[in-house]
Amino acid sequence: MDKIVISGMGIISAIGNNCMETLDALKASKSGIDTIHYLNTSHTEFPVGEVKLTNEEMISMLGLTASSVSTRTSLMGMIAVREAIETAGIYNINQRCSIISGTTVGGMDKSEQYYLEFLENDLHKEYIKTHDCGACTEMIADYFGFFSQVDTISTACSSAANAILLGAKFLQSGKTDVAVAGGAECITRFHLNGFNTLRILDCQHCRPFDNTRAGLNLGEGAAYIVMETEKHFLERTALTPPESQRKIYAYLSGAANTCDAFHQTASSPDGKGAYMAMKNALHNAGLHPSNVDYINAHGTGTANNDLSEGYAIEKLFGNNIPPVSSTKAFTGHTTSAAGGIEAVISILSMNNSLIPVNLNFKEKMPELSFKPVTEYSSNDIHLEHVLSNSFGFGGNDTTLIFSHHKRS
Repeated sequence: MDKIVISGMGIISAIGNNCMETLDALKASKSGIDTIHYLNTSHTEFPVGEVKLTNEEMISMLGLTASSVSTRTSLMGMIAVREAIETAGIYNINQRCSIISGTTVGGMDKSEQYYLEFLENDLHKEYIKTHDCGACTEMIADYFGFFSQVDTISTACSSAANAILLGAKFLQSGKTDVAVAGGAECITRFHLNGFNTLRILDCQHCRPFDNTRAGLNLGEGAAYIVMETEKHFLERTALTPPESQRKIYAYLSGAANTCDAFHQTASSPDGKGAYMAMKNALHNAGLHPSNVDYINAHGTGTANNDLSEGYAIEKLFGNNIPPVSSTKAFTGHTTSAAGGIEAVISILSMNNSLIPVNLNFKEKMPELSFKPVTEYSSNDIHLEHVLSNSFGFGGNDTTLIFSHHKRS
């Protein structure tokens, strides 16, 4: 079967509006989590990872009119997709190109803003149709105007990772020539209040895999990768002038999804779902646990998730656990966009020989044998294979494995 290559990527989150800014923040170990600034809520006690732009600023960046009907989720998605397709060189591509996007809250930010007016008048009725998850993907697709297939995935925090997995399946089955896959998600009051009801929000900066962890910090953002078969990439780029030759950023060498359906919101205490997702992804890639050089963990900072994922890592890797870190202390937990954001972070790490640190870690969890990476180093680090975990509500767990672009 032909290999799947990543030929472009784009990202926007609390630590940057593009790949370069994101990389700089990772190198500087600079978190984007701060007090709430953009979301209209009374719960300002919770730190969050917001994109540092207003909707109006994003509309201007995208060249849209001030009266454009858009949502925060779709605007962030447009920015990330634009960077991804520009780096891949697929603007106005004359081939079958699909977009697969993961989201859960969709356009709920506008529903919250205008709900009372919906009940009383028709002033903002155009935003009623933007509430649906699929509407956000459609708005992103309409902005570019050349996607022949549009799909939306909503599996909570594994949504974007599942979008990437589905995109790969489309390519392997011949259903599309190019797949732009990832996710976008804004923070809403529904989001914040819902997680607060579950009592898993931390009033301080989150501390994944720390013994004193007390919950997660919500984040927002969008990230997408451009995927195509290696054969298609070589044929497509052979038609471009040498000075504009594109590059392979990585291979998607393995991916797997499992669903243990243990609980509506909690991970299985023994990590069964996470273990099977990682094991199956390695099998799909034709790799062994010893081949993995870095694990970008789901690592939300909640008591249940970190212990469950930690047990799964120990079960699969035994006494040879590779470096592990969660980057959610940088970006916040971007929920449905997390799989896309952490995919791009994983690829950036691989291409720049760095392992992002697990910010705010101080005290080892006594239940686990390993500690996450806490010191930044780029000396003699070579990442051949990176494993990225995204685990969602309902036990919907997905693992992606990215391999170095020079892999034979």
